[in-house]
Formats: sequence, structure tokens, C-alpha cells
Amino acid sequence: MKEETQRRGGAGLVLAGASLWGLIGLFNRALLGAGLGPESIVLVRNLGGLVVLALVLAVWKREAFRVQVKHLGWFFGTGVVSVVFFTWCYFSCQEQCSLAVAAILLYTSPAFVVLLSALLWRDKITKRKLLALGLTFFGCACVAGIWSGGASLTGQGLLLGLGAGFFYALYSIFGRFALKHYGPYTVTLYTFVFASLAALVFLRPAELAVLTAQPKLLGAAAALVVISTVLPYLLYTAGLARIDSGKAAILASVEPVVAALVGVLVFHETMDVSTALGVVSILAAVVLLRE
Repeated sequence: MKEETQRRGGAGLVLAGASLWGLIGLFNRALLGAGLGPESIVLVRNLGGLVVLALVLAVWKREAFRVQVKHLGWFFGTGVVSVVFFTWCYFSCQEQCSLAVAAILLYTSPAFVVLLSALLWRDKITKRKLLALGLTFFGCACVAGIWSGGASLTGQGLLLGLGAGFFYALYSIFGRFALKHYGPYTVTLYTFVFASLAALVFLRPAELAVLTAQPKLLGAAAALVVISTVLPYLLYTAGLARIDSGKAAILASVEPVVAALVGVLVFHETMDVSTALGVVSILAAVVLLRE
């Protein structure tokens, strides 16, 4: 009973974290509209996340800073190999292909996690997990608008998109190794340490100056950092410590559902039949895995 409660709690944490990731559009649109490019937003998210989390933990949980040098490779994996490489691949894919294709290639990540988890930890690939994986991929394709007729794909774009999905998946893999030795706070903190250092290559001083020139944008930046960066990473990492990586990755696909609902409810975007079918498919996968 206790183990079942722990698994359900882990699933709830992952769903909560993914839902907060799905809110990112609320804050991104304000920053993009003010002149910040995607690269600058990546830097703001990671560096801002590091500052916020470090300040909180310095007061509340100082033991989270303690790590052994021999384990820093896991955090290089979560912060650089996963977060930064996935971001670069995803943005580059968007330049080569339509946004719908880039989005659906990114959501190949649960399949990578399921396969890698089976190889590394012998996690079972059950019929229920395969069905949930299929529902998730189909649902993400529908939400991304892959059937709308505006999809375009190049060979280089395909490789970049699959690279984005693969590197995105590696957070769950490296994170699971790190969680054998450290708690979610430490794993998240050092993920931001490495991601922030690597994201400095995206530094665009002229773009970041917009934040100081328009102070009201600081609120959007702060919300992006706290609500759609720090909290979801903490929640997802905490959930990853309680359930297997493949299940966590599939459950995290609720993110595009939340993003689609934000578009409809906040930005008054229309929800067509394809999007609605995608939402239902992803939610069906979530229900399937929560039982």
C-alpha cells in the first residue's frame, strides 16, 4: 500500500511539473514580443533559475549544496547534455522544418526514455506502457497540428528534431542516476549550475537590456523563472525519484495539453477537432498509467 501511494504521489508530482511547463507560453509571448530572442530566454530561464534556487536553498536547505566531485558528471549530463543540447537542437530544427514537425519530433523523447530505461535498469516495457506511449505520440502529433497540411521536413531537420527528443529524454536518464545519491533539490540546483554556464554562449547583451529598459517585463521574466522553470524542474525531479523514468516521461507529455488550453483560454486561439482529439489521447494515456 505504501509503495502504491508513493507511485501515485510521484505521478502527481510529474503531472504538476509538466503542467507548469505548459504555462511557459504565458510568459514567453511577453518577452518575445518585447524583442528578446529564444536564445536570450534560454539564458534568462537557466541563470534566473540558478539565482532563485541558490538563494532559497542557502537559507532553507544548505545541505543541498554538498556534492562529491566524482558525481559532477551526472549534473553535466542533466544541465549541458540534456537542457542546453536539447534547446539548441530544438531551435535549430525550427529553422529547418515547420513548427509542427519540430514539436512532434521533440515528443519522441518518451520513446527514448522507455528504451534506455529498459536497457540500463531492465524496466519492463509493458503492453500498458506501449499503449500509453502510442496514445501520447498520436496526441502530441494532433496537438502540434501535424495533419494540418503545413508540415515541412528536411533531412537535417529530421536529425536535429530527433536529437532534441533524445537530449530531452536524457534528463530523465542522468537525473535517475543522480537521484541515487542526492535529493531533488541538489539535482535541480546543479542542473542549473551547469546549464547556466553553458547557456552563456547565448548571451545577447542588447536583448537583455530590454528587461532594464522596460521594468514591467521583469515580472514576466520572474514568473518564467519561478513558475515555469524552477518549480516544474523540482516537481518533475521529485516525481522521477518515485516512479520509473519511462512512465515519468510519458506523463510529462501532458505539457502540450496545458499549452493548448492556455492558448484557447488566454489567447483565444481556436481548438479544432485535431487538437481536441490530441488532448483526449494524451489524457487517456495519463489515466492509463495512473491506474
